[in-house]
Amino acid sequence: MNKDSGTSFGGIYRYYVLIMLMLTFMFNIADRLVMSILIEDIKAEFLLSDTQIGLLAGTAFTVFYLLLGIPAGRLADRTNRKNMVAISLSLWSLMSALCGAALGFWTLLLARLGVGVGEAGGGPPSVSIITDYFAPHELSRAMGIFAVGAVLGPVLGYAAGGLIAEAYGWRWTFVILGVPGILLGVILYLTVREPNRGRYFQQAAQKAEADKAADTQEPFMTTMRSLWTNNIFVRVVLANSFTNIPSFAFAIWLAPTLMRNFDVSSGEVGVYLGAVLFIGGVPAMILGGFLADFLAKKNPKWRPWYCALAVMMTAPFWTFCLLTDSLEMTLALYICGYILLVSTQGAAISMVQSSVLPTERGTASSISSLSINLLGYGIGPALIGVMSDNWADDYGSMSLNYAVISLAVVSLAMATFLFWWTGKAVNAEPAADPVPA
Repeated sequence: MNKDSGTSFGGIYRYYVLIMLMLTFMFNIADRLVMSILIEDIKAEFLLSDTQIGLLAGTAFTVFYLLLGIPAGRLADRTNRKNMVAISLSLWSLMSALCGAALGFWTLLLARLGVGVGEAGGGPPSVSIITDYFAPHELSRAMGIFAVGAVLGPVLGYAAGGLIAEAYGWRWTFVILGVPGILLGVILYLTVREPNRGRYFQQAAQKAEADKAADTQEPFMTTMRSLWTNNIFVRVVLANSFTNIPSFAFAIWLAPTLMRNFDVSSGEVGVYLGAVLFIGGVPAMILGGFLADFLAKKNPKWRPWYCALAVMMTAPFWTFCLLTDSLEMTLALYICGYILLVSTQGAAISMVQSSVLPTERGTASSISSLSINLLGYGIGPALIGVMSDNWADDYGSMSLNYAVISLAVVSLAMATFLFWWTGKAVNAEPAADPVPA
């Protein structure tokens, strides 16, 4: 087995590591989504269309992510993962800060491409590290805490971004939110220790097999073939990808929608959305992971089935929240759907990690992130922008609302079916006790 540093740590320290990685995830999401609260200002200064905004907010980020995601995942399966996270965090934070120096559409596009380069190396090693700090029976709750970063990220991007933009302009917003990520990368590098790879490996019948599997990375095509034939992995990746299409659509387009439909400033929208996401999202992420673990004790099929129910119940809330003429009602309906949707993320991430071999986890995570970002960021925002531009003559300011609703309803229906289908592949017997390192 790998003789990485820190073979015997646990207890409080592992929660310190979890919090550090959660904060990394927070900056990951904040640097992506701060563009949302700045869309109207950037659009006005550079005279951009919704289609161009969709490309900047989503597609630009995914281009290099698509190219580098799987190589980064492979690297995470055989190298020091905490170093990868620290370097990637510092890189994407620097590129995000450089967005503030953009001279127009193309220079801003290049800076956003750079954000994607850095972020491609952050997610896969993070979830792989967590899987080696927490045993399988507590992994959903650990991933739920980690996924809180996906809630705090928009809170930071919306609330802080909106207030900073009102005070100093959109350019300084990128700079002020980018610099702390660089500092966090340095702290993470100095204080987080690399765990032994494969400390818990419940798929191995013998500990010796676990040791061998933890040390040996199979050739790339062998790993890809293994993942492709893994029914649970393939189905849950597809299910979570369709879950995140409407999640990212609302994350990027809800702020400009509110500013177009209601008489509110970017600072007000940022505070409203930040408060809504924090109040609803943080407990939903954590409690959703605990609930999934509790249900799975008697029948592991309940992990994907819970996700299917939560996603299905999200659809009516998110449909009607964009059809009301009341700002308060819009926010109330949105938070109800948001609570349901984000409560699935701990279970979804844990299913991806627990269904594969230790030496496949980084690659599996990168493929999952690749799929989520391709559909959620690469295609979704741009498609909504195109639909909004094309429907503007017929529906005016409501064209953006209808575009978001159309994509959300189709995506949530697909995600519901795919999570239910994932449950069909899960063994009904409770998982065996983990094999500790």
